[in-house]
Amino acid sequence: QVQLVESGGGLVQAGGSLRLSCAASGRTFSTNQMGWFRQAPGKEREFVAAISRSGISTTYAVSVSGRFSITRDNAKNTVYLQMNSLKSEDTALYYCAARAERPGRLQDPDEYDYWGQGTQVTVSS
Repeated sequence: QVQLVESGGGLVQAGGSLRLSCAASGRTFSTNQMGWFRQAPGKEREFVAAISRSGISTTYAVSVSGRFSITRDNAKNTVYLQMNSLKSEDTALYYCAARAERPGRLQDPDEYDYWGQGTQVTVSS
């Protein structure tokens, strides 16, 4: 069992930055691939970024590529999402998710085993 707790959300002006954190419980953090997703009101949950167990491999949604960066610190059981050049369309509830490494699409939320409760990011224009 893995428990995930997100933090770092808030209100920021367009063009600003935020760093989200996701703290994981349990000793299996380093064996899990990690992802960030977001969901805006009235929209489906969408993929933002994912990172491999080691942190060497990352993948991003086209809409955030070049602006967002996902990293992890396995010693601290934490994954981060650095968000720069924020836009109003980035406003959403941001979720952290974990999955055991196995074949599958990291962009598919159904592939993930554990989810946090989410942290709200609001970007004012």
